[in-house]
Amino acid sequence: MLAKTHNAHGAAKDHGTMAQLMIGFALAALLTIIPFLLIIAEVEIARTTLIGIIMGLGAVQIVVHLVYFLHVNRSAEEGWTLFASIFAVLILVIVLAGSLWVMRNMNENMMPMHDMDHMTSLQSQQG
Repeated sequence: MLAKTHNAHGAAKDHGTMAQLMIGFALAALLTIIPFLLIIAEVEIARTTLIGIIMGLGAVQIVVHLVYFLHVNRSAEEGWTLFASIFAVLILVIVLAGSLWVMRNMNENMMPMHDMDHMTSLQSQQG
């Protein structure tokens, strides 16, 4: 069974077969379960590697959703949708990278409160 809708120009547009939707569902479920299992099983991997794996699986899951559920592809009539999706991903990467950079620099440059108390006590002893 093939679901069809009509776009603004009256052309029929496919929304995929049930088999394609089930493949998308299975991939999405698998890509959700794997990170949970990695955390629950307390796999002996470096923390940064584990975070990288989870973020990578999340990125793959985004692609699965775009391809199987939103039907974003490289066809001529979907060109603007693909371009808009690429632009949105680019903006997302810039925002996430900038946020991580700012948080990392703030973490390195902020003095913890217990160090501040220690410095105050040293200054009071000297003066």
